[in-house]
Amino acid sequence: MNAEAPAASGPHTAPDPYLWLEDVAGEAALDWVRERNAETVAALTGAPGFKTLEREVREVLDDDARIPYVVRRGRHLYNFWQDADRLRGIWRRTTLEEYRTERSVWETVLDLDALAEAEDEKWAWAGSSVLAPAHRHALVMLSRDGADACVVREFDLETLEFVEGGFHVDEAKTRAGWIDRDHLWIGTDFGPGSLSPSGYPLQVRRWRRGTPLDQAEKVYEGRPADLSACGWRDHTRGFERDFVSRQIDFWNQELFLLPDAPEAPDAPAAPPLKIDVPDDAVASVHREWLIVAPRSPWLGHPAGSLLAFDFDAFRAGTRTPHALFTPDAHTALAGYSWTRNHLVVTTRADVSSRMELLTPGPDGWSRAPLAGVPPLSTASVVDTDPDESDEYLLELTGFLQPSTLLRGTAGTADGGESLKQAPALFDTAGMSVAQYFAVSDDGTKVPYFVIGPEDRPGPGPTLLYGYGGFEVSMVPQYSAVTGRAWLARGGTYVLAGIRGGHEYGPAWHRAALGADRVRAFEDFAAVARDLTARGITTPAQLGIEGGSNGGLLMGAVLTRDPALFGAVVAHVPLLDMLRFHELLAGASWTAEYGNPDDPADRPHLERISPYHQVRTDGPPYPPVLLLTSTRDDRVHPGHARKMAARLREHGHPVLFHEHLGGGHAGATDHRQTAFNEALVHTFLWERLTPQR
Repeated sequence: MNAEAPAASGPHTAPDPYLWLEDVAGEAALDWVRERNAETVAALTGAPGFKTLEREVREVLDDDARIPYVVRRGRHLYNFWQDADRLRGIWRRTTLEEYRTERSVWETVLDLDALAEAEDEKWAWAGSSVLAPAHRHALVMLSRDGADACVVREFDLETLEFVEGGFHVDEAKTRAGWIDRDHLWIGTDFGPGSLSPSGYPLQVRRWRRGTPLDQAEKVYEGRPADLSACGWRDHTRGFERDFVSRQIDFWNQELFLLPDAPEAPDAPAAPPLKIDVPDDAVASVHREWLIVAPRSPWLGHPAGSLLAFDFDAFRAGTRTPHALFTPDAHTALAGYSWTRNHLVVTTRADVSSRMELLTPGPDGWSRAPLAGVPPLSTASVVDTDPDESDEYLLELTGFLQPSTLLRGTAGTADGGESLKQAPALFDTAGMSVAQYFAVSDDGTKVPYFVIGPEDRPGPGPTLLYGYGGFEVSMVPQYSAVTGRAWLARGGTYVLAGIRGGHEYGPAWHRAALGADRVRAFEDFAAVARDLTARGITTPAQLGIEGGSNGGLLMGAVLTRDPALFGAVVAHVPLLDMLRFHELLAGASWTAEYGNPDDPADRPHLERISPYHQVRTDGPPYPPVLLLTSTRDDRVHPGHARKMAARLREHGHPVLFHEHLGGGHAGATDHRQTAFNEALVHTFLWERLTPQR
């Protein structure tokens, strides 16, 4: 076991020989990318079955029977949809009555393929904001080829046209929301000093229609080292109010209530009123209630609790909460969503979902279970309409259980209705799901799920997926792509809930923060060893996959424990841990990993930096496939580029592919996604089943 990887040969302070690959659009770097792409295409796309696999994945992605997930905006249900005929997609809407039918009729609101052709721009959908309660005025966010930065344009939901002379913001990592018909809360690039080191807005401004953007009134400004700041309006009738938040770092923030504007035109505005909750807590306000989820013990309640306060009483000094949820060793809070009068609370017991409906009343809060959640499955709230009704939409899913979309009305006894059922897109006969626990180096039990043949004849090709960071939980869900591309071919799929995630609440995440990041890597290695010990697979038949922070995980276990795995796939990975904070949004992650410029943090970052831990001594490295995107403006493509170059320099087997578009998702349309999935699963299958 390689508990602490030795330092790479040579001083880490030496000049980086591959720094030139960080020049995202530089000709030399792009020429190198094209050469590597050509090698990968030649190595994988000519394999027997590649085109069939690509076509099957595309069929899954384009399937007309998949669930069109919706959000309610007034009387309409809105959905964004992509398929074989609408590569970039359409924003569309329908009514609940029509949505209930088997073949719903939709009204197209905005056709991105037509817009892209008309404007000769590779537009990708980045979301919308619709002004309540009339739901006529919208802000549409458009991304160029999948980047996080977007263009904002005002759109009329009656005429179905962009508003000539309406609100418009050029490309930036903008945050915008409606105050009223003629005013927005806006944070964007206002020039020097207006953005954080990560590229996010630090200023909150009130922008009035018809006035220049740069003259918008500044209401709040974060500090230069902060992550971001934003403002928004609560449009709930009878509870209209405005808030701003200061995001200090990824895990700490301050919430402020903005006082009403002074009646006298020349009177100075009162300062924002801080809501006095811990900086590391998540806090929100709905009607008369303040809901707080502390990440640390607070007011006698453990981290991971869910607490409710009367908002006005809290502001007046009352600190006695209603405890809506208290965690234990096996159960953690997964989320909560308001309807108009009720709170839907989702928890997880050993990573399987449970749901309750909580209702405030004169004698406290009552609770009732939301039944119908099967074991080893995931339930989640898709949408609610908290300003207007008690309607809720829930999704139920599991590894071998296609998703069901349920609609209910909180506070009624009708039991809800099944609105949509996803099709079964791969044959699950003879397959089973099991949950096991591996024991990590420090004795911690780490949960993981195994999906594959029920009657296993012996060790076989297995794909292990992990993430391990940023409070992201790995939970059961149906993936027809994994089903078609891996399970249906006889492979076994494994999902690991390692530390760094939120499977067991804040402590599970905190256990792998900063200098303790190695706990996540040890957990993942423990799962790999447990799979081998149980006879499910062998190191030569075990492939691993992860993306973004999960790409860091892949690079770390590759350089720490290469003998445990037969193949490694990393998507849009984070790999240079000594320069990540200087690249694109990387500065926002120092609260998760540490700061390379801090002498206290640099040693552990050096030890966990895959780019700096590549070596030639010790066990040989398994084959590696690295995928990234030129348009990823979150995790810099230089991470994957430089890692591929260093692995090649040291003689390790590596393939690299970079889409010129796609953003952090790696793809903006189903064609690109199908190609990526075919690359990945061809690479894995060929290397894990060489005898077949």
